[in-house]
Amino acid sequence: MSAYHRPIMVEEVIAGLCVREGVYFDGTAGGGGHSRAILEAHPKARLIATDKDKEAIAEAQRTLAPFAGRFSLHRTDFKNFAQVLDEEGVDKLDGFLLDLGISSHQIDDGKRGFAYRQKDAPLDMRMDDRSALTAEDVVNGYSEEALRRIFKEYGEEQFASSVASAIVRARSKEKIATTGRLAALVEEGLPPNKRGAACAKKVFQAVRIEVNGELDGLYTCVTGLLRRLRPGGRGCILTFHSLEDRIVKRAFSELSTACTCPPSFPVCVCGKRKEIEPVNKKPLTASEREIAENPRSKSAKLRIARRLE
Repeated sequence: MSAYHRPIMVEEVIAGLCVREGVYFDGTAGGGGHSRAILEAHPKARLIATDKDKEAIAEAQRTLAPFAGRFSLHRTDFKNFAQVLDEEGVDKLDGFLLDLGISSHQIDDGKRGFAYRQKDAPLDMRMDDRSALTAEDVVNGYSEEALRRIFKEYGEEQFASSVASAIVRARSKEKIATTGRLAALVEEGLPPNKRGAACAKKVFQAVRIEVNGELDGLYTCVTGLLRRLRPGGRGCILTFHSLEDRIVKRAFSELSTACTCPPSFPVCVCGKRKEIEPVNKKPLTASEREIAENPRSKSAKLRIARRLE
């Protein structure tokens, strides 16, 4: 297992994919942990993987080296899957995985600025260093109203208004340039009884989502990937917070619903058909053993769907 990133719920993902001979897509390669497990699961499985982080691509290349000839890596956002599959000459997939969590390496790397516990890291938070927008741009350049909105919507922060006000007051005197300074300002904007070691977690999540456009186009991507599955193919999606999980749940619901005509209609006129079937009624979660060994797996939810005939 790569020290770069510890993949989450590997056994559950591989069981959910029912890996067989065919083509699989890993949209979030990370260090290649899940990708390797897919290739190990069947000797005739072929893998196409994407990641927009250049360090992740390099690590995945090393991890997957023993499977040369059976995989290809593309440095791009998984939401560009259609272009990637077209380039590869692949029409239908036998399975796909999206692990929507941030990698351990990204969190732990002091230069990336993802972690609220790091004091002197630059406010960057870009998963793709080719992107123009950074966390520093968001924190120092967005209006108070825009900050309030993303803290509330993307971080589900109850005290979004007071935190945004604290940031705007502070930046009028001096630019906010480090993770430690932002974390201190979040704490300043909270009531005394809400302050503590992890009180900045929601705001950091919100800024990260904004910087990387994590929710933009996610619904369209999920439905698009599910429709690229061949009959019997399976899609697995790991989510780590309620915002993305709700989007995935909505996509699954839309494609697993048949006729939507009013009950009063004598015959169906909408023509909608059921395209997928969720494999589990409720999302799977990490085992107690995995949570004990890797606490970052605690918030993971795995949803699995099967493409219908």
